Amino acid sequence: MNANEEKILRENIRQMIRFVKQKRATQAQLDEQKLRGIIQKLIEIEELKEALPDDKPTPNKSTGINVLEDLLKKIIPQLEIDFRQLTTSDEQRKSFRAHILNAVINTLTPTTVNTQAGDVAAEEEVEELAEEVDIEIGAEDDEKFIDIRTDAEKAEEEEEEETDPKEEFGAGVQGADETGRNVAFQSFNKVEGPIIDAYELLSNEEDQELFYDYLIANLKLYFDKFESELATTVEEPTNQAYETAKEEETAAGEEAPAAGEEEGGVEELDLELQEVIVWEV
Repeated sequence: MNANEEKILRENIRQMIRFVKQKRATQAQLDEQKLRGIIQKLIEIEELKEALPDDKPTPNKSTGINVLEDLLKKIIPQLEIDFRQLTTSDEQRKSFRAHILNAVINTLTPTTVNTQAGDVAAEEEVEELAEEVDIEIGAEDDEKFIDIRTDAEKAEEEEEEETDPKEEFGAGVQGADETGRNVAFQSFNKVEGPIIDAYELLSNEEDQELFYDYLIANLKLYFDKFESELATTVEEPTNQAYETAKEEETAAGEEAPAAGEEEGGVEELDLELQEVIVWEV
């Protein structure tokens, strides 16, 4: 093999080596891009899982708390919407809060029926008395009754008998803002059903007590949260150095115009006198 052939062979070998290296680099780049795509898809899947609600949340130890958690998810968004409408004054929101809490307490406070023998006896006595009255009066006597009231008196008595449901709803909360009461009345009508349904699921006394206590506590905490988010004025922090500098600047600003006005007043008076003298001459 002569020198020329050897040179050509070496050049061919170099080209083959470059080709192999380039091919390997291209393949490595493709593999890296493919790997990056797989990793990106895994990240997106994890983010999607985090965004989706947990279908199987970890249950609490108490059935009452589990039921309450589901209830809060239903009623808190509605209460928040209505609460945030009251922006004229904090008295409206305080009234809304007080009436909602009072209504929940009145709704869930267990009523004792026939818990004592005296109550049973009293109830039986009332029933017997009612039966005697019915027997003595009878339907025939009712037909003989002559109503001597005027139409105005009848209308007035009917108006007195009719009670405003909002006033009945607000019983027990004295001196509260009526706008807050009215909005609370409307709002409670939307959440009363779910509250009663959730409470009636529980027959265990311990579950009922936990449900009741934690419901009142959570309502108060959520109202506190809504109120803090609605706060529009925040006191700006300050220090003594700032206050001192501000006082000095204010004092200097008040003195400067006074001196200027005095000097300016004299100059203007001199000019006016000169104009008068020239005019008279």
